[in-house]
This record gives sequence, structure tokens and C-alpha cells, in this order.
Amino acid sequence: QVQVVESGGGLVQAGGSLRLSCAASGSTFGFGAMGWYRQAPGKERELVADVSRSGTLNYADYVKGRFTISRDNAKNTVSLQMNSLKPEDTAVYFCKVKRRFGEGDYWGQGTQVTVSS
Repeated sequence: QVQVVESGGGLVQAGGSLRLSCAASGSTFGFGAMGWYRQAPGKERELVADVSRSGTLNYADYVKGRFTISRDNAKNTVSLQMNSLKPEDTAVYFCKVKRRFGEGDYWGQGTQVTVSS
């Protein structure tokens, strides 16, 4: 059974930084694409960034230059370094992964990020 667990959320002031981490487990052959999504109250869940197993990066325009996604295939982890945080970054951040050789999506429970002004 695939499990996805996020950590690293918290409360920071505008301009500050946080690093989110996601650990995935339960896939015999590891994982394909891994990424981060976020959802603010009353809004749709949206892509923040993702990365393929081979390292191809994809970022939402509003985080380019501020956020960096990275992964460790050996550890089955993906991280999101968030710098220059803005109040509008406030949301629950979710990790989503795909099994290697599979197409199903697996989601974590989310971690709250709150940026104060």
C-alpha cells in the first residue's frame, strides 16, 4: 500500500522561508513523477511544482524564482524549498506521487503553510 507523508509546514512571516518534505513508500520499483500542490480556502487545488523521475522540473509561474523542488530517488522523497514567501502562498500543501511503471496518483494528507503579513 502506497503511503505519502508530508512535513515541514508552519507559520512564517512574509519574506521568510520554509522547506517541505514528502516521504513516499510502498512501491516495489519506486516512484515516477512527484510533486507539490496547494489549496487555499475556497479555491481549487493547484500545481505548485513537480519533477519527473529523470529530473525534469515543472513550476507554476507564480513560484518560479522563489521555490525549488528536488527529489531523491534512493530515499523516495521530494522536497520543496520555499523562499521569499508571500501571504498569498498561505494554503495546505499536498504531496502527490505516481508509482513507477504505473499511472495512479497517491496523495498525502497535506501540511499547512501560513504566511503572515
